[in-house]
Amino acid sequence: MKYDHIMVRFGELSTKGKNKKEFIRVLARNIRNALSSFSTLEYIVRLDHIYIKLNDNNPDEIIGILQGISGIHALSLVLKTDDEISNVKKVSLELIKMESGNTFKVHSKRANKKYPIISDQINREVAGDILRNTNLKVDVHNPDILLSIEMREDGCYIFTKTYKGAGGYPLGVGGKIMHMLSGGIDSPVAAYLLMKRGLRIECIHFASPPYTNIGVIEKLKDILAKLNTYQESIRLNIIPFTKIQEKIYEVADESYAITLMRRMMFRLASELAKRRNCLACSSGESVGQVASQTLESINVINAVTNLPILRPVVTYDKIDIIELARKIDTYDISIRPYEDCCTIFTPKNPKTKPSLEKVLEYEAKYDFDSLIKEALDNIEIIYSKL
Repeated sequence: MKYDHIMVRFGELSTKGKNKKEFIRVLARNIRNALSSFSTLEYIVRLDHIYIKLNDNNPDEIIGILQGISGIHALSLVLKTDDEISNVKKVSLELIKMESGNTFKVHSKRANKKYPIISDQINREVAGDILRNTNLKVDVHNPDILLSIEMREDGCYIFTKTYKGAGGYPLGVGGKIMHMLSGGIDSPVAAYLLMKRGLRIECIHFASPPYTNIGVIEKLKDILAKLNTYQESIRLNIIPFTKIQEKIYEVADESYAITLMRRMMFRLASELAKRRNCLACSSGESVGQVASQTLESINVINAVTNLPILRPVVTYDKIDIIELARKIDTYDISIRPYEDCCTIFTPKNPKTKPSLEKVLEYEAKYDFDSLIKEALDNIEIIYSKL
């Protein structure tokens, strides 16, 4: 006897009212796309669960893929059978004998309210049969084996194995966002968190040759390959930023250089976002880690655009960010010793409380609009796909 279905649970989607049908439709599409190489799988999409009929496919690889899909709360390997109570007891006994442990608990759910036996009686019938035919003991608080039984209109689903999903919303339900991707630790984590909330990302990176090494671009390609686990296709826009940075250092005091650079980056990102039908921009910035991330600096930097700026890791400790980077397997890539443009051009004593009036005074010394247009006209585009 072996499990023949995977049951997909929605979690947070269950609270979405009128939007729930659309969210489930998008999630089902994302699941089918992610599992397209398994041509014999069958899908049953319902408002409470999605069922995937395995048809003898190995479930381990499939579950691994499903755990990376946002919008899935949990997964269970299940065996579907008819709901005759004698058959339910027989199948439950065979399944629980396949598990290791000394204690068990039976938890049944009577989703089909027309089923003639209530949940508590199902629990007692099945548990009694297991006690008579095994050496297992009941532990209702902390069992080694939790045997779950769900009575539904099309039959009975029995399972002992449940796996945690990524949670969040299905990718794409929240629209598209222009994400600033550096070669560091934080921005890939921020990208993952955005995708987990249902946002499809497009990335922008600011390159400063010859000051920055080509190794940064290779880092980005490898990072995007990891992020492809969560979004199958990601466009990376590489913006030539050298002339803008050099001009900033010509017209402004060095202490204002980072503030001016960040403003120019957000001007570029915002303009490209509008061209690419993105609804917001985002970055891997936190609060207070560096001079450009004080609230005073963020306020001056944000003033350059009217698009929403999302900062998913804004409240995260660095240790928490590193832990997430390890989880999504981008950490070892991010710490490769190739510096990006912000690192190369970091001033010795940057302003932590910049003045907007002073910033505007510096920016008025040169026609930065022409440099921004030139940069946008010379974008290099890289696509990362599964």
